[in-house]
Amino acid sequence: MGKVAIETLAEDMFQLVTECAGKKNLKAGDLTKAMIAKHGEDACNKDDCKKAIRILMDSGRCVYSYMGGSYIQLPPKE
Repeated sequence: MGKVAIETLAEDMFQLVTECAGKKNLKAGDLTKAMIAKHGEDACNKDDCKKAIRILMDSGRCVYSYMGGSYIQLPPKE
């Protein structure tokens, strides 16, 4: 099993954020743990997950929200 592409991690994270939207607020650490659990520690690490989160933020697919802590959410609908 090789390394997981950063884009794949970003896609998986986006799916997780979408599934949890409105039910559970996810922190960056929660997403990182979920991806390592899904793909294995040898396939992705915290640094890869940080890069994947950066892709989601830069593309506008996810946003940070602050409610007593920083959470990653889908952007609010216009």
